[in-house]
Amino acid sequence: MDKFFSSLSNKFINKQNSSKSPVASPSDEGSSKLLAEGSGPLVHPAILEYRRPVMRKPDPVVAEQILNSINPIYFSSEGFDASEHELKKLPEVLDTAAIMKDLELLKQQHSVVSRKVLQLIQQKEEACQEEFERFADIHNELNMALRICREGRTSLNLAKRQFTTASLGILANYQKRQVVQGLLHNLNNIKTLQRMEEQLQELLGEGNYHGAISLLQECQQAASTYRHFTCVVALSGKLQDTLVMAEQQLDEALAKVCNGFDSEHYGKIQEAYRLLGKTQPAMDHLLMHFTSAIHTAAFNVVYGHVELSGVLAGDGHKKQYQQLCKFITSDSLIPCLLDLCKALWVIMRSYMHVSAWHDADNAESEKISTSGGLLVAVDLEASCNKEYVKTKLKSGLERIWQDVQMRVCTYLRESRAAWCKFDEFMQVLRVVHRLMEIGEEFCGSKSGELQKLMKEQSGQYFRNYHRERLEELRIFLENEGWEICPVKQNFTVLQLQEFRSFRGVLKGVSLGSPECSSSNQSQDGSSTLGGYFTRYADSGSPFDMSLDETQEEDILANIGDEPSGYFSDESDEDIDEELKKDFVDENAGEGCGNKHQTRSSTKKHVKQDLKALILTNTSLTVLRQCGKYMQLSRLLRPVAGDVLLCMSQLLEYYLYAVHAFFTIDLPDACQWKYSTKLKESLDRIRHSLIQTPVLDGDPEPVNKDRSKIAEPCISPVVDLGQSEVLHGLESRVVAVESVVFLAKQFELLHSYLEKIVAGTGSPFLQQLYAQLVDVAADLRQPVYACVSSRAVGYVNTLNHMKRVDWEVKNVMSQHSQYVDILLRELQIFSMRLEGIVAHVPIPREVYNILWEHIIHEICNTFVEGFSNAKKCSVGGRGLMQLDFTHFLSKLEKLTSVRPIPKSEFVDHYAKVEHYVKAYYMPEKTLEAWIQEHCDEYTSEQLKALVRCACQNDSKTRQRLEALVKAKR
Repeated sequence: MDKFFSSLSNKFINKQNSSKSPVASPSDEGSSKLLAEGSGPLVHPAILEYRRPVMRKPDPVVAEQILNSINPIYFSSEGFDASEHELKKLPEVLDTAAIMKDLELLKQQHSVVSRKVLQLIQQKEEACQEEFERFADIHNELNMALRICREGRTSLNLAKRQFTTASLGILANYQKRQVVQGLLHNLNNIKTLQRMEEQLQELLGEGNYHGAISLLQECQQAASTYRHFTCVVALSGKLQDTLVMAEQQLDEALAKVCNGFDSEHYGKIQEAYRLLGKTQPAMDHLLMHFTSAIHTAAFNVVYGHVELSGVLAGDGHKKQYQQLCKFITSDSLIPCLLDLCKALWVIMRSYMHVSAWHDADNAESEKISTSGGLLVAVDLEASCNKEYVKTKLKSGLERIWQDVQMRVCTYLRESRAAWCKFDEFMQVLRVVHRLMEIGEEFCGSKSGELQKLMKEQSGQYFRNYHRERLEELRIFLENEGWEICPVKQNFTVLQLQEFRSFRGVLKGVSLGSPECSSSNQSQDGSSTLGGYFTRYADSGSPFDMSLDETQEEDILANIGDEPSGYFSDESDEDIDEELKKDFVDENAGEGCGNKHQTRSSTKKHVKQDLKALILTNTSLTVLRQCGKYMQLSRLLRPVAGDVLLCMSQLLEYYLYAVHAFFTIDLPDACQWKYSTKLKESLDRIRHSLIQTPVLDGDPEPVNKDRSKIAEPCISPVVDLGQSEVLHGLESRVVAVESVVFLAKQFELLHSYLEKIVAGTGSPFLQQLYAQLVDVAADLRQPVYACVSSRAVGYVNTLNHMKRVDWEVKNVMSQHSQYVDILLRELQIFSMRLEGIVAHVPIPREVYNILWEHIIHEICNTFVEGFSNAKKCSVGGRGLMQLDFTHFLSKLEKLTSVRPIPKSEFVDHYAKVEHYVKAYYMPEKTLEAWIQEHCDEYTSEQLKALVRCACQNDSKTRQRLEALVKAKR
C-alpha cells in the first residue's frame, strides 16, 4: 500500500499542471491550508490542491475502504483524462440524483487520497533532507577535481615547451629572425615611399609647402638608396611627377597672394621656393600673376555688372574687356566703377604687402648677420636672390600701376562716362581723383593717362553743362518774382551741401597748413592722414563711399518766428503827432520845437539789425552751381581757370539781369549815378556774354556764338509802375541786395580761389574781384534812383514855386505853401517805405541811399525853383531862406538821416544855402563866388542869380553872364 501511495504522490507532483483531479471542491481549501501549515520545505504545492476536499478527519477503517474502492485507472500516468472518463460513464438519460451521488463519492475518494499522500510525504521528509545535503557535498568535490585536472594540464604544456626544443633549433631560428628583420625594414621603407603621396597631398592641402617639398626631397634621396629594387625605379618616376604637381600647386598658391595677402602663408611659399632653388623664377611668376589678376579682376567686375543689367544674352564671357565696357548702362556706371576700383585696390594693396614683407625679411637677415658684433658669412646666392627680388619689386610698381590705369581708362572711355548727369560725373571725378592719389602713393606716378583722359572728357562736358546752366539761369530769372527767400540769419554758403567739402578750408584752415596738406587732405574732401595703404592696410578700401552724398540742409528760417523788416516796431506814440496829420501845421507847437526836435533825434526809424539776409531762390541756385563748379576745379586743377571763368559768368549774368530789369525806367538825368567801374563792368558783360538781339525781320546769324546767352526779360508779375508800392521798391531791394549778398559770398571764397588758381590764374582772379565783386554794391545807386526820382513830385513843386511872389517888401514870418505840399509828399513816401518794410527788411545802406537821392533831388529842386525867379527882393531872399530852413527842420522828423557835419548830405544842403546867400553878395564877391561854384550849378541857374543880383546894373550883369558862359 505504501508503494501505491508513493507512486500516487509522484504522479500528483509530476502531472499537477498537465491534468486535473477528477474531483475538486471548495471544501478542499481548509485541508489545503492545514497541510500547508504543517508541511516541510519539500511539500509540493500540488499536494495542497488534493488536501482541499478534506473537511474532517475520517475513520481510518472507513478511509481504507474508500481508498481500496478507487478504480485503479485513476492512477494511470500517461494519457488519462479523468474528466473524459467520468463523462463517458454517464448514461444516455441523465439522472441528477445519480450524478450527485457519484459526485459525492468522488469527493470522498479525493479527500482520502489527499490525506494519504500527505501522510506519506511527512514520513519521507527527513530522508529527503539528508539526500539533498549529500548531493551538495558531491557537487563540491566534483568542482575541486576539475580544478586539479586543469592545473595538471597547464603544467604538462609548460614542460613540453621548455624541455622538448633543442638548443640548435633556437640558434637557427634567431639567425632567420635577424635576416627577416632587415628585409622587413627595407620593405617598410619602400612601403612608406609608396604611401608618401597621401601625406604629400595632406601637407599641400594644409598649405605646408615647405614641409611637402622637404618630404619629397627626402623621398627622392631614399629612392636613390633603394634603386637596386625593381619596384623603386617606377617609384622614382612617380615621385618626380608628384614634385611637378607640387610646384603647380605652389604656383597656384602664389597666384592667390594677388587677391589676398597672408604673411604666414606667403612665408611658407617663399620657404618652399628657396628649397627648390627657384626664388628668382618665383618672383617673375608673381609679377605675371599680378598682371593677370588685374586683367581678370577688371573683366569679372565689368562682366558681372553687364550680366546683372541683362543687356547681353549670356554670351558676354566671349567678348573682350573693351567690348564689355560698351554695354555698361548709366545706372551701373558708378557702382561698376567703384567695384572695379575696389578690386584693383585689393591687388595693389597685396603688392604693397609683398614688398613690405621682403623689406622686413631683408632687414631681419641683415640684423642676424651682424648679431654679436661678428660678421657672419652670407650666402652669395641668397644675397643675389634678395637683390634680384628687390629690383623686380621696385620695377613692378610702375608696371602694375600702368595696368591699373589702362583698365580704368578703357572703362571710362568705352562706358561713355562723359554723357552722364553732373552729379554722377562729379562722382566719377571723385573716384578717379582718389585713384590718382593712390597711384601717387603707390609708385609716385602722376597718372598722366588718367589726367589726360579726364581733361578731355571734362572739358567738352563742362562747356555743354555751363551752357545749359546759363540757359537755366535765364529761365529762372525770367520767372523770378523777386521775393525774399527766408533763410536763417547765420546762413552762409558753407551750409549748402555743395560746399560741405570746403568747410574745413573756408573756415580758416590754409591749404598750405599741416591740417590741409596734400598728404593729409584729399582733393575730394576726405582725409588721407597716414596714407591710404596705412589706413586700409588690413580691411576696407578708399572707395567705400556712399553713392548718394546728398545731405539735409537746415538753412530756411521759420517764418513768423522773428519780426520781419528792420524798422522799429515801436508804437505810434513815439511818432510826432504833427506828422500824423494830413497836412503839417507850421504855426503850431513853436514853443515846443526843442521838445519835438529832441524826440525826433532819439526816434529810430530803422531797426539796426545787421544780421538780416536778403536773397532769392535764383541766387541760391547760383550759389549751388558755384559750389559744383568749385568741386570740379578742386578735382581738375588743370582746368581750374576755365571753371572759375564760368563761375564768374554766373554772377555776371545775374548782375546784368538785375541791372537790365530794374534800371529800365531810370531817367536820363540820373545817369551820373553809375560809377566808372560799374559802367565798365556792364559794358564788358554785354560784349562778352550777352547775345546781340535779332530785330524782327532780320535773319538768324549762321554762325551763332554759343558762348553767349540771350538777354533775359523781366517777369510780367513784377510791377514797377505803381507809386503806392514805390515803383516796385520791394522787388528792387530783394534783387539788388541778393546781388550784394552773392558778392559777399564770393569774398568768403577769395582766399581759397587764390590757392586753386595760384600762378597763371591769379591776374584773372584779381580782375574778377575788381571788376565784378567789388562793384556789386555800386548797383544800388542807379536802381534805387529809379524810385527816388519818382517818389516825390519835383515838377509839381517847381510849378508851385513859380507862383510864389519873391518881390515882397518885408521879410515874411510864414513859409510858403509849397513847402507843406513837399513835406506831405515826403511823409507819404516815409509811410509807404514803412509799409514795404513789413514784407522786406530794408538795410541801413539802402535806407540812406533812398533818402540821399530824394534830398539831393529836393535840393536841386529848391535851387531850380529859386533860379526861376525873374526878380527877387530882399524880402524874397529872406522868404527863400525861411522856406528852406523850415523844410530842413521838418525833414529831420521824417527820417533818421541828419544834416550834421561830416554827413553825406551836407553838400546838398549847402548847395541851396550858398545859392540863397549869393543874392546878398556884392559884385566883386559874387564874381569870385561864380568862379568857385560854377561847376555846382547849371548855366541857367547862375544866369538867373546874376539877373536878380544885378538887376539894376546892366553892365555888371552882362559881364557876369559872359563869365558864366565862358566857364561853361
